[in-house]
Amino acid sequence: MRIDKYLWCIRYFKTRSMASNACKKGQVKVNDQVVKPSREVYATDKIELRKDQINYTIIVNDIPPSRIGAKLVDLYRTDTTPKEAFEAKELLKYSKDYYRKKGTGRPTKKDRRDIDDFYETPEEDI
Repeated sequence: MRIDKYLWCIRYFKTRSMASNACKKGQVKVNDQVVKPSREVYATDKIELRKDQINYTIIVNDIPPSRIGAKLVDLYRTDTTPKEAFEAKELLKYSKDYYRKKGTGRPTKKDRRDIDDFYETPEEDI
């Protein structure tokens, strides 16, 4: 089976073209060699894959007949990715600035309500 089809079948990519593009960009290695999307995959091959800033390491157990359900994925691959890779991604979440800084961009709904409350004049004064 082709490497792009295999990665799609075991649900590492949503579409086969995404798997193919990852191979073309050099993000997929089989037995420590960068491969093209048409490279054949066999049992006991070691696949290294970079996706979402995580370097996955997969060992091929068997070749699936077609795309399989998420519960059956472990029959066809063994994931040997170290836990440190996932922890590093968690740390990246904390380093990013998710909230916009004051004075930049459109106000949020809460900001708009606070502004309305600030400028709202009591009806008694009128």
